[in-house]
Amino acid sequence: MSCDEIVPLRRNDLAQLEALLRANQLPADDCAAQAHRFCAIYAGDQLVAAGAIEEVEQYGLLRSVVVREDCRGMGLARNITAHLLQQARAEGRLAIYLLTETAEAYFAALGFSLMPRSDVPAALTHTRQFSSLCPDSASCLCRQLRCD
Repeated sequence: MSCDEIVPLRRNDLAQLEALLRANQLPADDCAAQAHRFCAIYAGDQLVAAGAIEEVEQYGLLRSVVVREDCRGMGLARNITAHLLQQARAEGRLAIYLLTETAEAYFAALGFSLMPRSDVPAALTHTRQFSSLCPDSASCLCRQLRCD
């Protein structure tokens, strides 16, 4: 299976994205509103990996990086994350934040640092991810982009 091309999520694949997120216990409630921000990796017509950065002022919120279970271990999440960080850097974003309940060590290995939610820029705290979709127990991580 060749899964190396990262492309925008196809317009008709919102249901596949939502199903993939739910199968991995990730929030899918606001996907329709954020679908245009998602990039994807496909195997044929099947969505096997996805992720997005929600733009908030000069920052970004990395969200919903997900890989279908049978496609894990191929570097797809790492590739999508690197692609999204490159896009954010090109757009002039200062930093990328994320919330996670399960992948703190994974994202730390990709250069993200743990930080208190209270230190997050106020604009990010008004996103649905911060305000209602992710529990307060989720770890908050940040990666500065200015010096990368």
